[in-house]
Amino acid sequence: MGTSTQTKTELTLDDILAGAQLPALPQSAIRLLELSQDPSNGPAEFAVPIESDPGLAGQVLRFVNSSYFGFSREVSSVKLAITLVGIRTIKNFTLWSAVFSLMPNPQCGPFDLKKLWQDSLRRGLFARGFGKLMGLKDAEEAFAAALLQDMAVPLLAKELPGDYLELLQSRQDGKGRLSEFEMTRFGWTHADAGAQMAKTWNLPPEFVDLIHSHTRLDELLPERAERPQELAVALSSLLPSAQDSEWREYEKFEQSFKAAAEGGVGPEELLAQIDQQFAEFAPVLKIASPSKSLEDWYRERKSA
Repeated sequence: MGTSTQTKTELTLDDILAGAQLPALPQSAIRLLELSQDPSNGPAEFAVPIESDPGLAGQVLRFVNSSYFGFSREVSSVKLAITLVGIRTIKNFTLWSAVFSLMPNPQCGPFDLKKLWQDSLRRGLFARGFGKLMGLKDAEEAFAAALLQDMAVPLLAKELPGDYLELLQSRQDGKGRLSEFEMTRFGWTHADAGAQMAKTWNLPPEFVDLIHSHTRLDELLPERAERPQELAVALSSLLPSAQDSEWREYEKFEQSFKAAAEGGVGPEELLAQIDQQFAEFAPVLKIASPSKSLEDWYRERKSA
C-alpha cells in the first residue's frame, strides 16, 4: 500500500494479485468443489462439509426455508435441503457466501461494499431469469457467475486506491464503463482479475469463462444461440448500480435484451420478477433493499 500509484499501475495483474495475498477459500467450500468433481456424490456426501461448519449450515437452512423456495414445511436437515433444491444450487450459494466473506471493504471514494452485494444479487437473479428466457433448463451457473462477476473490484480498489478512486468517479460521472477505463489505464479489466482469482481458487472452468466474458456483450450477441449463459451474465452487468443516480446503460440494455430475447417476457416484466425475488432472497443474506427497484429504474428511463 506504500507503493506510489504510478509504480503500482506499471505492475502486471499477476504482481497485483500476488501482492494482495489472496486469502484461501474456507475448507468447507473447497471440499464442496472437490465433491462436485465426482458425479456419483449425492446429498449425503455434500451434507458432511456443510454440517461440519455450523455457521454455513445455518445459512443453508435459512436459504432453503426462505420464501424464495416456498416450502410448506420447515426444512431442518441439511441433507434434505440439498435433496429438495439440488446440489448445484447449494454449492453455488455456498461458493458465493464464501467468496464474499473474504472480500475487503476498501475506503475508496464512491465504492460501497454493501451496495456491491445488492448489485451482485440483482445481477445473479437477472442472469438466471434471462437464461431461462433464452431456453436454458438449468441457469444455476449463470446465476453464480453473475453473483461473482465483480468480485475483483474491492480487492483491486484496496490494492490500487488512487487509480480506482479516479476510475470509479469517472464511471459515476457517466464517462464510460469501469472495464473501459481499466483497459485504457492497465491493459486489463476487473473481469480478467476475477477470472484469475477464480482459477487460483480452483473454481470450475465454466465459472472462470463466465466471469471473464461478462464485459464482452458486443461479442456475445451475434453468438447468442451458442452462448446463452455468457450472454445472460454479460447482460446482467448493464443493470443500474445501487450506488448510481442514473442508469446510463439503459439504451444498450434495452436494445440487447430485445435482440437476444426475441419475444416472450419483456424487460419490465422480468425486472419486476427480479425485484420480487430479491425481496424474498435478500433477508436470508442480511442484504438491505436498494432505495430504488429495478422496475422503477426501467419505468423512469422508459418515460424520459
